[in-house]
Amino acid sequence: MNHFDSSNNISLQFGHRGKVAIFIDGNNLFHAARFHNIDIDYNKLLRVLLGDGRLFRAFFYTGVDAGAERQQGFLLWMRRNGFRVVQKELKTFYDGSRKANLDVEIAVDMLSLAGRYDTAVLVSGDEDFVYAVNAVAYKGCRVEIAGFRSNTAPKLIDVADCFIDLGEIADRVRKDFVPKSEDRDIHYSQQPPPPAPFIEPPTMETSCAPSATDVFHPPIGSIIENASDDDLDQFGADAEFVRVTDEQ
Repeated sequence: MNHFDSSNNISLQFGHRGKVAIFIDGNNLFHAARFHNIDIDYNKLLRVLLGDGRLFRAFFYTGVDAGAERQQGFLLWMRRNGFRVVQKELKTFYDGSRKANLDVEIAVDMLSLAGRYDTAVLVSGDEDFVYAVNAVAYKGCRVEIAGFRSNTAPKLIDVADCFIDLGEIADRVRKDFVPKSEDRDIHYSQQPPPPAPFIEPPTMETSCAPSATDVFHPPIGSIIENASDDDLDQFGADAEFVRVTDEQ
């Protein structure tokens, strides 16, 4: 298992990453970033995670409140900036909490698309993805995990080909300005946080790789991989990829 070296400008020590598919567990990332007092700039995040690869698809998974207009505006912005939004309506539980679990959707998409991409980047710290990451790796794909180390399950880090610690590259993925407190919660305000942070293991010396800061990238919305019609026939080129699944 290798680690991202934020001071290293080498694109990758293990060869070209090819077509890259990015899977972002929105709720998990939001709470981890808030724990570290970081506001994520998703365009910056996408460029860093893409590195020297070609973007196949970038998926963003989140629970939604149908009556939250500001959240809908945020998700519209995400769609217009190169993300495929996969959403599920928040479910209200007996204790009054509201949650939408999209772990199954993320795992199914990673597995069903394996072979159409070369590298999968999973942005999550949830230990529940260990089995799915192994399954994707067995199909011959490279799997990288991105997250904040103290909020990422050690078992998930261990099964990845590479771990990208967002805490070490916070300056490269955070917003240039600090939004109002109410703006920080528009997309996950009513979902509970993940479990308490994990104990941070010792940092390993080996490095993994990523994107050089001097590599030019055009606007994110314009760099989606031009795959063949057979590869992408399930995704309409201009259609919104918004899937609402049955509540769990």
